[in-house]
Amino acid sequence: MKFSTEDLIEGIQSGNKRLIGKAITLVESKKAEHRLQAEDLLKAIMPLTGKSIRVGITGVPGAGKSTFIENFGRLVISNDKKVAVLAIDPSSAINKGSILGDKTRMEELAKEENAFIRPSPSSGFLGGVANTTFETMMICEAAGYDYILIETVGVGQSEVLVADITDIFLFLKIIGGGDELQGIKRGIMEMVDVVFINKVDKDNFLKAKSTRLELKRALDFIPPKEKDWKVPVLLGSALYNEGLNEVYSRIDEFITLKKKTGRFEGVRTHQAEKRFEYWVQEYILAMMKRNDSVEEAYLQHKKNASAMVSNPSTEAKLFVEKFLNKKED
Repeated sequence: MKFSTEDLIEGIQSGNKRLIGKAITLVESKKAEHRLQAEDLLKAIMPLTGKSIRVGITGVPGAGKSTFIENFGRLVISNDKKVAVLAIDPSSAINKGSILGDKTRMEELAKEENAFIRPSPSSGFLGGVANTTFETMMICEAAGYDYILIETVGVGQSEVLVADITDIFLFLKIIGGGDELQGIKRGIMEMVDVVFINKVDKDNFLKAKSTRLELKRALDFIPPKEKDWKVPVLLGSALYNEGLNEVYSRIDEFITLKKKTGRFEGVRTHQAEKRFEYWVQEYILAMMKRNDSVEEAYLQHKKNASAMVSNPSTEAKLFVEKFLNKKED
């Protein structure tokens, strides 16, 4: 059944999860008619957005991200807040659909009236963040969700991309992954706002304290991302709800500091600008491919690049120049 834009807006505002899901599906669609309707929808709900706290959550495989999100989400709800989870799944190479099904891994949270969970396929998008995650956040904000939790695939450049669309970046780590400093990649740690060492128990508590000390020392060598904020390294167990209250408190403390210094709105403005730049590139490429002769030239230059006939950047430059010349004619 096709829903009108008005139906979807009304559903979003009333918190109808089915219609919220339909609105997100519309935004994720690549069909031209769906894109037009999605643009109308997003324009209409913009005044309702911007009031949530956007939390990016990443970590190595096995760090317990889903368990953390489930129990942290329930903690958020216990504080009279609504939580939306955008779990970015790796995509099936065959049908591009989600293959992990995070909803089945967060059964208790999924039962909560004030929770909304949306597994979204990354569809091969760089870094394990779906290309419409930002727009999906807008829909969840318009629906009145106070916390938006974004779980990434946790591979490649996902940390960079999730940091570009969230207010706070949480990194989950575990003990016993070999060299404890191996996971401390400078690029990741430069974006971290809070570190949570998960799966800590009485048997590994001393090793956890040692890991925390090493992480703190590593962070001391990295220029602070936010003035007057020393990245906390917390210990706990998401499975047993240990340490989650402190994570919640630190997130609140961090957001309060960002708002006090004026960084909160400044960062969000910069993020919106980056989304603009991304969509400019997407729409230009789509426009190019709609023209048969331009698409033919695109495929030829792409073939030259892949065969290393010349430098890929040179082939891209030649193609863009050819496209712009055609437009001027």
